[in-house]
Amino acid sequence: MPYFEHIFTEVAAILAVASLVGAICLWLRQPLISAFILVGVLVGPVGLEWVHAHDQVELFAELGVSVLLFVVGLKLDPGLIRTVGMVSVIVAIGQIVLTAILGYALALAFGLEAFAAFYVAAALTFSSTIIIVKLLSDKREIDALYGRIAIGVLIVQDIVVVLLILLLGAYGTDIPNVNFVLESLKVLAKGTGFLVLVGLVTRFVLPLLLHSLARSPELIVLFAIAWAIGLASLGVALGFSQEVGALVAGISIAATPYRASLAARLVTLRDFLLLFFFINLGVKIDVAHLATAMVPAIVMSLFVLIGKPLMVMTLMGRMGYVRQTSSMTGLTLGQISEFSFILAALGFSMGHIGEETVGLITLIGLITIGLSTYMILYTYRITSWLSPVLGIFERKIRHPEENLGDKTAARYVDVVIFGLGRYGRNIARELSDRGFKVLGVDFDPEVVNYWHRHGLSTLYGDAEDPELFHSIPLRQAKWVINTVRGQDQCLVLLHTLKQQGFKGRIALTAHTLNDKAALMNVGADLVLLPFRDAAREAADSLKENMQA
Repeated sequence: MPYFEHIFTEVAAILAVASLVGAICLWLRQPLISAFILVGVLVGPVGLEWVHAHDQVELFAELGVSVLLFVVGLKLDPGLIRTVGMVSVIVAIGQIVLTAILGYALALAFGLEAFAAFYVAAALTFSSTIIIVKLLSDKREIDALYGRIAIGVLIVQDIVVVLLILLLGAYGTDIPNVNFVLESLKVLAKGTGFLVLVGLVTRFVLPLLLHSLARSPELIVLFAIAWAIGLASLGVALGFSQEVGALVAGISIAATPYRASLAARLVTLRDFLLLFFFINLGVKIDVAHLATAMVPAIVMSLFVLIGKPLMVMTLMGRMGYVRQTSSMTGLTLGQISEFSFILAALGFSMGHIGEETVGLITLIGLITIGLSTYMILYTYRITSWLSPVLGIFERKIRHPEENLGDKTAARYVDVVIFGLGRYGRNIARELSDRGFKVLGVDFDPEVVNYWHRHGLSTLYGDAEDPELFHSIPLRQAKWVINTVRGQDQCLVLLHTLKQQGFKGRIALTAHTLNDKAALMNVGADLVLLPFRDAAREAADSLKENMQA
């Protein structure tokens, strides 16, 4: 067991291990959260016993949580709920209520005390914003319909978990024995005073101060961090938690023009400091507790991995969304959140729960985050595989979309385009300008409605729905073009067109030369490479201008 004489050497060694384990996790396509928790276990008392600077690591961990809540607060602008759409609000609230009730009952069934069961149920309820946004960005599907709905659900979840943190932080360490009437009055008085003070500063001082500091990007970032930590400390002094103060600090700047740039600049610092939060969490894990919690952790993880997606599918299906959209949204949300760990740490620090409950939540997090990563990466493949049984989650009459686009497609078309994203709609526009009759098909109701209003013949539908093809004049069409991302999507459409007896030509979309070769081998007449084609056209334009 090495003992580092200097704290700098200790931190350097921990960071080196974190980098190595993080690289392995990236190779395995796992999020860094899992890597950092494992690092904490590895360098903690049950592993290498490297961590002796507990106070310093815990300080970095607390700073990380404060910065995280500050960044969350920066994104909570007043018009947020309106931007996420009603479907996200309904699905989020429905999923939260169902998960909380069933999760609480499940925790009680495993013998947890009522208060511990409450924390476990809360931990199971929320999904990871950091992981989902990162993976959807990597897949370039944040703007897809299911991606937008999932992000909207996450925003509503974040608001709810923030309110929960405020509640827990306000009532302090003795909730089971608290006089809620008296304490509520005290909390109301202190909270009102706190918010009034911050509100006055935000209204009369903060805009002018930020405007003057904005001349120096470094200085405005430094001030934002100081503001966050300062209000976090004030929150603690008033009897709230530091999370409450940091969150209020972020919200106070959310209405200013500087919130977006500050949020972007603080992401790297947030991630670095959160490393220590998860390492600190891993250091405190008792492997003996993990062994006893293995069975309930596996059962509750299955509840999160399977139960939460099923809830989302059911809710979206009742609202009229097709199986592909609802299943992909549900699969994306099948994990617990980084806020679940923060809630566990908050509950432990206030004496609400013990190490056993923290270990249980951490183990559930490792399992669900690890497995859901692959669920998100392979949503198309999983959805295609499960498509025959997913029909039970669809309504026969699709309420939100039943009046979108053309009720019946035109009797004659030259080209049918599946996918009216940026690439698909540009192809549709160019072909229409050249005199071709084009029919656009998409499963995003907003896109279908928009292009229908702008004169394009459109049809709402899912390419995996065989009934859709009864509304498409395939006999007259010369080409069917698919611009939807994903090789699996292309293969499903190709198979369906062959089953329908389509005699025309088929163009599919790929993003790599390997994907192009694979699609050509299974029968595609043409494979489009959007990025390569755009680069080639740009190069030709540059060459012409150079020669001019």
